[in-house]
Formats: sequence, structure tokens, C-alpha cells
Amino acid sequence: MAPATRQAAGRRQRVNAAPASRNGVGPSSVALPPGPWQTIIDFLAEQFPAIPRSTWQERMARGEVLDAGGQILHPASPYRPNSKIFYYRSLPAEPRIPFEAVVLYQDDYLVVADKPHFLPVTPAGRYLQETLLVRLKRALGIDTLAPMHRIDRETAGLVLFTIQPHTRNVYQTLFRERAVSKQYEAIAPLRADLALPTVYRSRLIESPTFMKMEEVAGEANAETAIELLETKGALGRYRLHPVSGQKHQLRAHMAALGIPIVNDRIYPELYPDEGAAQDYSQPLKLLAQAIRFIDPLSGQVREFASRQGLQF
Repeated sequence: MAPATRQAAGRRQRVNAAPASRNGVGPSSVALPPGPWQTIIDFLAEQFPAIPRSTWQERMARGEVLDAGGQILHPASPYRPNSKIFYYRSLPAEPRIPFEAVVLYQDDYLVVADKPHFLPVTPAGRYLQETLLVRLKRALGIDTLAPMHRIDRETAGLVLFTIQPHTRNVYQTLFRERAVSKQYEAIAPLRADLALPTVYRSRLIESPTFMKMEEVAGEANAETAIELLETKGALGRYRLHPVSGQKHQLRAHMAALGIPIVNDRIYPELYPDEGAAQDYSQPLKLLAQAIRFIDPLSGQVREFASRQGLQF
């Protein structure tokens, strides 16, 4: 490639790249379709009716709305269809989640974190700064950090992140192709008539009820191996091996078997969101305890284990 061509390609790559994170938070983006809007703020006020126009004016004044080239946009900035803009989310009041993650491993490609209960993995809803991803970006100074997979906010344990954008897909593919062995522990009631160990399979789909998954007839798309490790009173400690990775799979399967995980506020019954009044004394008794896979880059076996444990 000629020098001039390489320089042009470099400029295009910089223009198309998202602006850098701010305080650990990457920007959201929105495409600008053809339409009647005269200014950027006209479009944003109509596109996001729940956000007052005055809020967009304040964000623009703080330099939080940018074009694809990283230039700050203002309320009077003209609308340019068939382009893209970026904006940084902000929350007026985000309560501190009083638990810390521990980094168990880090190299040039991977970060392995031991997540506490109650901490979301990525920004969503009312959580932005108080998420594992943003906290790690700030603590480690790695703007390119991205999760290889997800676990629920209520679940504690292992979460893996990639560092290099060019190797991200090859690592994430391990989870999509079920090439990762995952081991969880849970505390749940005992059921005398349930023969264990067992493998439970069902078809899980999004429920009309907000947040929940539900079982329906049809070919199974979720499979969980379950064994009982020990008992104490009316409770048991279970080892769970999810073969598939459906949303809320372990929680839904345990509830379907009549042994819902202790302190589950979604299965079998959905309780109201506690919001800022979160009761941190009743964590979901579910732990992502161990993970094992063959590293696609080095060919080495990677094994990691959480330092946390579940108490009866």
C-alpha cells in the first residue's frame, strides 16, 4: 500500500472509531437517518422523548455529544443525515454499591475478575459507574476492556474480559460455541423425591413478564447438570454445570425443579425492584465458581476459580 493510501486509511479508521471512554464509561452511538430535522438537538429531542431538550442542551454544554470525528456538537450544530453521533450517558444520582471485585489474573489479552453480588457487569438502566466493567477500566487504565460473557447482577463469581480488540471475537466465540466449561455453586432447598445427580433440559424463552424467562414446549435449548454436594437442615449445596448459556438458565431450572435458589427475587416469584433501597444482607446464593477452556491463541488450558464461597 502506498504511503498516501495508508495515511488515508488511517484517517478513515480514526474517524470511524468511537471516542475514548470518560471516567471509564464509553459513549453510546446513534445513526442519523434522512429526515426533516434542522439541528442535532431537534433530532435528539424527538428520538429520545423521555429526555428533556434542556438535558441535551446541558450535555452539549459539557461537551458530551460528539460527531464521528470526535468534534463537540452544540445545540445549533446542523443535522447531517447518514452519519453517526456519540453521546456519553450520565446519571444524576447513582448509589455506591459497597462491595469490591478482585482481579485474579491479568496478561496482555485477558483479565479475570471475581465479582461480588449486586454489582452489574456492564452499564444498563440505573447503573453506570457502579458496574464491574467501568470500575475495572478506571482501576486498570484499559479503555479497550470488554466482557467475554455475562453473569447476573445478583450472581457472584468469575467474569472474563478481553483486552485486545483484534482478539476479542476469537475469545467470545468460545462461549458462543460452548467450548467453555463453567461450574457454579448454589444453595437451595432439598427435595427428597428428586434423584441426583441429574441433567435437566427445557426450552427457555423470554417471558411476557418483565425480566423473567419461561419454559415452553419444544426442542430444549437449555441444559444443566445438577449434583448435590452437602446438606444442612432443609438446604443443600448444589454444583451446577450449565451446558448452554440461556439468560437466567440456572435460576429458572432450579425453580422449575421445585428447589429455587435461596434469595432469588425473580424465580419462581418476581418481587418488586428494590431500587436505591437494596437489601444487601440477602444475596442470591449463586456463585460462578470455576471456569476452564483451551486458550485459542496459546493452546494452553486455562483454569480459574473464585475465591468466594456461599454460606448456608
